[in-house]
Amino acid sequence: MKRIKLFLPVLILLSWGIPSNGQPISGIKCGKYLQEIKTEIPLPTQAQTPVVKLFGDKDQKIAVTSNGVFRNISGKWSGETFGSEWHTATLDTKNKVWLASAQTIQQEGASQHLDLPEFAKNDTILSLLWENDKTLQVGTNNGLLTYDGNWNFVPITTGKRINSILKDSKEDLWLATNDGLLRRMNGKWLNLDDDLMAYGLKRTYFALESGTTKADVLFGGLFSVGCIAEDGNHWLLRGSDGLPYGPVTIIRTAKSAIWLGTDRGAIKKDAGWHYYNGKRWLSDNKVIDILPVDEHTTWFATPKGISQIQQVEMTLAQKAATFEERIKLRHDRYGMVSGSRLLSQGDLSTSKTGTDDNDGLWTSIYLAAECYRYAVTKDPEAKKNAVKAFEAMERLETITGIPGFPARSLVAADESTGQGGEWHLTPDKKWKWKGDTSSDEIVGHMFAYPLFYDLVAEGAIKERVKNLVHRIMNHIVDHNFQLVDLDGIATRWAVWTPDSINFSNNWWYERGINSMQILAFIKAGYHVTGDRKFENAYQTLTQKHHYAENMVPQKMYGPFDINHSDDELAFLPNYTLMRYANDPKLLPTYLKSTQRSWKVEQPDRIPLWNIISSNALKKDCDLKIALEELRLIPMDLITWKMENSHRWDLPKDQMSDRFGKAQAIRPIPTPERGISKWNSNTYIYDSGSDGYGEDDGAYFLLPYWMGRYHGYFIEK
Repeated sequence: MKRIKLFLPVLILLSWGIPSNGQPISGIKCGKYLQEIKTEIPLPTQAQTPVVKLFGDKDQKIAVTSNGVFRNISGKWSGETFGSEWHTATLDTKNKVWLASAQTIQQEGASQHLDLPEFAKNDTILSLLWENDKTLQVGTNNGLLTYDGNWNFVPITTGKRINSILKDSKEDLWLATNDGLLRRMNGKWLNLDDDLMAYGLKRTYFALESGTTKADVLFGGLFSVGCIAEDGNHWLLRGSDGLPYGPVTIIRTAKSAIWLGTDRGAIKKDAGWHYYNGKRWLSDNKVIDILPVDEHTTWFATPKGISQIQQVEMTLAQKAATFEERIKLRHDRYGMVSGSRLLSQGDLSTSKTGTDDNDGLWTSIYLAAECYRYAVTKDPEAKKNAVKAFEAMERLETITGIPGFPARSLVAADESTGQGGEWHLTPDKKWKWKGDTSSDEIVGHMFAYPLFYDLVAEGAIKERVKNLVHRIMNHIVDHNFQLVDLDGIATRWAVWTPDSINFSNNWWYERGINSMQILAFIKAGYHVTGDRKFENAYQTLTQKHHYAENMVPQKMYGPFDINHSDDELAFLPNYTLMRYANDPKLLPTYLKSTQRSWKVEQPDRIPLWNIISSNALKKDCDLKIALEELRLIPMDLITWKMENSHRWDLPKDQMSDRFGKAQAIRPIPTPERGISKWNSNTYIYDSGSDGYGEDDGAYFLLPYWMGRYHGYFIEK
């Protein structure tokens, strides 16, 4: 009775409809796109931070710091220190720089300064504007002062913080204050919040800027950014409209975008919304000023310096070449490919590779990518890389001394092994290898070896692949579909035996995924070696033990526990199985499993799953989204801490993830979340390790070259 009950969920799910026949997939022409890249703009040594104001254009940029004015022309700085404790600045009608401290105003280079009048001597200057060549408007924490040779005070502003001052194309003045949006029309001052502005704005404004149409006025408030338009087409955008965060304290208009600054990052509004938060994008999250340099380049002044975000024209092929170079420089450890540790935060010159639990899996991702790359380009460098990665993975098996049993990792005898794990010294005492190898590792090995065998290997090395696969699969099949360690006991996770998979509640969650894995391994083993033993094992597992049917519900999701790290352990074997399985009776079941998994994964926008699903189902499974996501992957793969839990535009899921962490109801946009190898929860708000590591980037290379290999992406 117990066995029948255990299979009931499978039998019910088999009633789902079989996916319709696939349709021809049209390749997408990739071409050039704009990749955003962040760089730090170093200030001259004599300049102190913070940078309090930015002016200029592509030919000349001016940075006002707390101790002077510095000009950048063709990448070179000039300027000397001038005064101290400056905290804002403006340009006059002749583009001369005027600086302000708390109570003093002074033109750059001038010997004389202008002090606040006696009646305002204890006030603090917040904002400046030269209205014309004779009149200076000075906003303080206690109202607006006008200087035209004499000081005057604007009574309507009494007690108000004047956060920003703007003159529009009609010569009207606007004030953003903590008690209303004020406008001077025909010489008369009005507080628009007394009669017109929405109550929900709370009479509080921080920033003003002219719109792309100069008669329009943009404002930043507590919860929104808005526009009072000359033609009456006003607008207001808040969190529910996509505004990531506020208050908006800085607004700058560019040719095709509006830039917004907050105390927790910068925001770009064009056809969509883009949020720049964390050290991936800014030297400090507090944005003091923004300078759109040209259509594709923007500078951001922060308390810790100037950051530049630039859109650089490139192709995905060029991006892939950059990622390849990164791996060569910082992620090659005895031929294996893995992430690196940074001894100093964000400093790539301090990069050190180290052992990882899943060295075999991560190296297999790179090996597979190079196999596809070689198949597409016939580039001898790709073949060389593939052979090197294969030999490193082969060594993981030979070093253990157990035929067919790959180690998780290896280190030199005098190297640190990190914390935990089962480490064994080799007989010659020169190396240590890590045991308790998991299913993760075998998934990687048996995904990459058949591809290497088919697409790259020749001659003697092809025979080595065949022999290696034969040893691994012999070991697994001969040990009742388990991976057995040095102690003669099956490892914790590498268990595919029917007694456990079908009849143990401890393996209920893994039943579908592990059934798929072993069928894929066996089919790949038979393909590479031709050993009928593996085909017989396949027939036993599918006909006697229902492993094909087990596969159908393999992707677990709510109300059950959702393990995103298992997705990699499902989709890679799915690809292998669909590549080598040729049983027409079981194909509909495999397709049903794939269709069900794709339906669950589709909202996640993960390019590798989209491509693998497209290949299996013979239909376009959001390949345009896959291409978009590949473009969005940042060039900077340092594991910066990325925080999004404070955002307004990402509603919170009432259910936490499997570790109790808060998550959004949709994926965090790729440039705005932590680095992921497609094996983590992309809905998690906050992630990253604060800049003490760098990913190798093979997680980009695999879907890119796989997409190229299958003709889904076409480089012009």
